[in-house]
Amino acid sequence: MAVKESSQRLDRELYSRQLPVLGLPAMQRIQEAKVLLSGLQGLGAEVAKNLVLMGVGSLTLHDPQPTCWSDLAAQFLLSEKDLGKSRAEASQKHLAQLNEAVQVFVHASDITEDLLLKFQVVVLTSSKLEDQLTMGALCHKHGVCFIMADTRGLVGQVFSDFGDEFVVNDPTETEPLSPDIQHITQCSPDILTLREEDKELSFCDGDLVTFSGIEDMVELNGCPSQPIHVQRCSKVEDKYYARQNGTENYSGSGVGSFPEDRSLEVEDTSTFSPYLCGGTVTKDKGSETVRHKPLDRALLEPCVVASNACEVRRALCLHQAFRALHEFQHLYGRPLQPWDPVDAEIMVTLARNLGPLKEAEEEPLDEALVRMVALSSAGVLSPMAAILGAVAAQEVVKAISKKFMPLDQWLYFDALDCLPEDEKFLPNPEDCALKDWRYDGQIAVFGAGFQETLSCQRYLLVGAGAIGCELLKGFALMGLGAGTSGSVTVVDMDHIEYSNLSRQFLFRPWDIGKSKAEVAAAATQDLNPDLEVTAYTRILDHTTEDIYADNFFSHVDGVVAAVDTFKARYYLSARCIHYLKPLLEAGTLGTKGSASVFVPHVTEVYKGPVEASEGAPAPVCTLRYFPGTYEHTLQWAQNEFEELFRLPAETINRYQHRAATSLEDVSGLQMLTSLQLLLGVLRVRPQTWQDCVEWALGHWRLRFCDDIIRLLRLFPPYKVHEDGAPFWSGPKQCPQPLEFDISQDMHFLYILAAANLYAQMHGLPGSLDQPALRVLLKLLLQTDPPHVASIFHRETAKSDPEQLKELQESLEVWTKGPALKPLVFGKNEDSHFHVDFVRAAASLRSQNYGISEPADYAQISCSCQSKRIMSQIIPAIATTTAAVAGLLGLEMYKVVGSPRPVGAFRHTYLDLAGNRLERSVPSAPAIQNFHHLQWTHWDRLKEHHGLKVTMLLYDNALLYSAQDSAECQAQRLPLRVTELVQQVTGWVPEPERQRVLVLELSCEGEEDDTAFPPLHYELL
Repeated sequence: MAVKESSQRLDRELYSRQLPVLGLPAMQRIQEAKVLLSGLQGLGAEVAKNLVLMGVGSLTLHDPQPTCWSDLAAQFLLSEKDLGKSRAEASQKHLAQLNEAVQVFVHASDITEDLLLKFQVVVLTSSKLEDQLTMGALCHKHGVCFIMADTRGLVGQVFSDFGDEFVVNDPTETEPLSPDIQHITQCSPDILTLREEDKELSFCDGDLVTFSGIEDMVELNGCPSQPIHVQRCSKVEDKYYARQNGTENYSGSGVGSFPEDRSLEVEDTSTFSPYLCGGTVTKDKGSETVRHKPLDRALLEPCVVASNACEVRRALCLHQAFRALHEFQHLYGRPLQPWDPVDAEIMVTLARNLGPLKEAEEEPLDEALVRMVALSSAGVLSPMAAILGAVAAQEVVKAISKKFMPLDQWLYFDALDCLPEDEKFLPNPEDCALKDWRYDGQIAVFGAGFQETLSCQRYLLVGAGAIGCELLKGFALMGLGAGTSGSVTVVDMDHIEYSNLSRQFLFRPWDIGKSKAEVAAAATQDLNPDLEVTAYTRILDHTTEDIYADNFFSHVDGVVAAVDTFKARYYLSARCIHYLKPLLEAGTLGTKGSASVFVPHVTEVYKGPVEASEGAPAPVCTLRYFPGTYEHTLQWAQNEFEELFRLPAETINRYQHRAATSLEDVSGLQMLTSLQLLLGVLRVRPQTWQDCVEWALGHWRLRFCDDIIRLLRLFPPYKVHEDGAPFWSGPKQCPQPLEFDISQDMHFLYILAAANLYAQMHGLPGSLDQPALRVLLKLLLQTDPPHVASIFHRETAKSDPEQLKELQESLEVWTKGPALKPLVFGKNEDSHFHVDFVRAAASLRSQNYGISEPADYAQISCSCQSKRIMSQIIPAIATTTAAVAGLLGLEMYKVVGSPRPVGAFRHTYLDLAGNRLERSVPSAPAIQNFHHLQWTHWDRLKEHHGLKVTMLLYDNALLYSAQDSAECQAQRLPLRVTELVQQVTGWVPEPERQRVLVLELSCEGEEDDTAFPPLHYELL
């Protein structure tokens, strides 16, 4: 289907996280699409919510059935006041509020063939088999994409039928192969050679490619796609390669002498300008055609999504189980009763009598699996609805956008591992009887006793962003902490921004600017008034351990991490290890996501990724001294923003709040660095706009002139390595200092942005008057430039007594006034100069090092890509977010229930674009040994173990060393531990917040890789 002219302009800011995942053409198709959704129980509500958040053009709801109590266990759009009302009509208003650009309609009458023709996609959820077959046949007949989804207790299915020939324009999420060009010959045949670092990239004969960024041979740029032929290099290229590498005397034969896949034969370029340098060759990703069977055939000839033979067998067994569930409903006119053994045996018999499936290897029916499906099938669970609803909604997006391969054709998912392994702990029919309660759907699976256990939990959620909002919704539906002794605490320091609204569904346009934690807490209580949610708006990290102290964590049963940095995850993991609390964490990147669980003494602790992820920050040395790409300068500029406008203010404020009498009580080096950055050319706290401009001009000279001159003194342009190779070569580009020029746009923009940010941090009024600023700058430039103390080697500075005394005097003056305002880089705060500063700083840094600024980044106001890089925006979409939250909900059932072995828990990785959902059992804790001791990361030392201690530390302070002088040991050994810590560190006991001292030790005879568990010294 051709993309229509968009009737409304795409809101790039709202979809700033989604655009990098789907791309503009796909988003335009989505914005124009019309979707029909029939079935508005929990699963349907999840599909609807995801589609509205992602910006589908219009969504028509169909479900005339009245709301009942069991719906409320998973249908977050409904409440007790909607009982008896049409599900679709009761849901419509709440859905429409999620995205004002999406039209949400209700179709109250029967679905007819003529109605189906009005839609590109039809979705059927929680429906009868006869309705599925009827609607599926009509959709297949008319070329309407058809998706069916269902959940029954702890099992679910999704089916896709996109017709006889459906063309997928962009099958994968991976970026197209796009290596750099080293050379292009103009002989017959014309040979393109790739750069050395791209030699591992693979091309195949017949691949279609395009060219861009080539200098001189510009005729190739923008040409239509052309096929290439992969060949080993000829002698011509051998000679060229030899010249480039200083080996002109090379005498190889040419055959196989050049790395494979580095030479590509391209079309005739003899009439083009000669090639000199630059350019990339990009491989077209190509399209693929999908051919799907209609539902009536696919029922008997199922093709299931599975990664191995074992998964295929289980999926086919679940396929038969669902058919038997429908057959039971057809014969008896009712669903199975929860945990009724009689109904379960009838269903097993029905499954057994279905007969073998066509084109499938005949396997004996796993009757135990079918029986367990039957016993638990009467329930409705919010985590299952979230997972299957995400998959189904992503299929809708695939059908509309023609981006990513659809399911082929059945996906089955089960979480029966949530049930106790020991049969004596399984629920009974009496415990699962319906009570006309909002948790009836969940009680039908786990029983009323388990529901009571859930309600008594006290959980801490860190992060109220996209995943956090989905988790809070799940907590409310599950009733986690909804009892009189239970609670949920949510921590998030951020405020709501416009771009959050496309994924963080608890927020509305009128919430912009408000605290995420506070708004999310209130919205969650609206979903479930029985749930008490407490919001904290201070960051949870090492700087706030006086707030989130021992007393705080003693009232927490577990922690859920919905944060977006590995640093934050590591910190939360350390807290959970310290307090022996389970940790559940999830993350997403586009259509990929993961959900993991870490249980004290049962699983291994959180360790993060084995290798740095793609796109990880470059090494500090590269960014600070030797940038080689524009991305390096952007990242440097982002760090510069943090080091100038956030970190110093936080450090100074901490000093001010602690009311330290001496800088020896805090980190003198950290304070020295912070104050140097704040002072710049000033010697007192700024009082006027002119002071701020003077500071900005001084810092411009420091960064783009003085620091470069100082670097060149250390590494002159003529410097060579010991082997004679030039130091400034390859990726190391020799920099040149800049002279301030008020006529240069980036020079002026830097001063304008930096001065305004500096003023904001000090609570002073800024200025947008550019002509007045130019006049002021001309006046300042007529005077001698003020001296700026170098902070180039600040990491090696020493906080000697004289320095500290001078710093103390300056600081006393600086802190006379209100607290400084730390500035947090805002992804959508262009008007507040955040983006302007980073843009200008990156451009100036690029000029220093002769780095070309890509055309895509030339205009920040209209460059979504550069803004995403500078804001470090993680590509994200609503479907993946909902799925990982649902997966954590399943693990929550296990953590809260009776003690489970490690084999009961699951780490899950999913890729909605690649149709992958992989679950694995976590590793058990690794055991370490030393003499008679054994321990894991979850253990700590408390008792006498007969170890001979050689070193004892508290934080970074050395309390005792076997190498200490006899006099020192005589002074320290008689002291109590608390007295020694107080003497060495100045630590002051605070019993209300700190219950233990955590000490690190080394012992005689330990190996280099021995890591003793911490010693917990309890404070009575």
